Amino acid sequence: MSKVTVLVVDDAAFIRDLVKKGLRSHFPGVQIEEAINGRKAQQILARVPIDLVLCDWEMPEMSGLELLTWVRSEQKTAKVPFVMVTSRGDKENVVQAIQAGVSDYIGKPFSNDQLVTKVKKALAKAGKLQLLAQQAAKPASTGFGGDSLSALTGGKAEVVAPSKPAASAPPAAAPATPAAKPAKPAPAGRGQGTLRLPNSSCECVIKALSLKEAQLVVKVQEPLPQVLESAVLDLQQGEDNEVARLNGYLHSVAAMENSPASEWLLVLFRFVDKDPQKLDYLSRLIARGSVQKHYSPGA
Repeated sequence: MSKVTVLVVDDAAFIRDLVKKGLRSHFPGVQIEEAINGRKAQQILARVPIDLVLCDWEMPEMSGLELLTWVRSEQKTAKVPFVMVTSRGDKENVVQAIQAGVSDYIGKPFSNDQLVTKVKKALAKAGKLQLLAQQAAKPASTGFGGDSLSALTGGKAEVVAPSKPAASAPPAAAPATPAAKPAKPAPAGRGQGTLRLPNSSCECVIKALSLKEAQLVVKVQEPLPQVLESAVLDLQQGEDNEVARLNGYLHSVAAMENSPASEWLLVLFRFVDKDPQKLDYLSRLIARGSVQKHYSPGA
């Protein structure tokens, strides 16, 4: 019996690992191919029968939108379900993807259940869901038991727990708790942004910024941010109110004060994007010095 094959396309290895882990945890028999950009994905699509494409939008060399346009223009791949996995949630971007023939859309950051729900929906329309269910019913291979990411993220319900119900609201929905003082509009020169997690979001202040990471101050809230949790940092800075959506993960989370009652967290957010445009944006943001270098919670 042939296997259902999913192609995962993303320039960030961390995101590809999250997607692969989510698929394997629910569909142990699924065959997974991966590519770091649209060019590599084209090569795989030309030689391997693919049943579903899960693709990032912003990638070097060839974007997800460009790959989607190519897929729909090729007779061999024209009907392959194509799901865009991206932090671009603006209406104009969604419309653009729909006009290009996208099958569905997953916003970053996403929970494991949201990913699986979208995969099931896309494959059901393609008549492949029953085959995928048959593969999942087989005993799971032990080959993934030693996966390093599995060992590191085990027990992280927000990202990988299959028992948690799918979120009914978009990942970027505002948290239920009142906004902390850093959430207020910042005066010119203060570096602020929004940290979007799979099941919540919070306003943050940027204490330090480099091309690799950002040091953020956030108000304690429930659920607490988790180490290795995937996230998106939305930055809007400068006179032109430029916006960049930076994909990454939480490298460390610590209390700002030496007390268990600390109301503020210091979060180290590591970027995973390789997109030249985003790196250029970060370079200009750092050069402008718009990040607030000294910040006192409550000020």
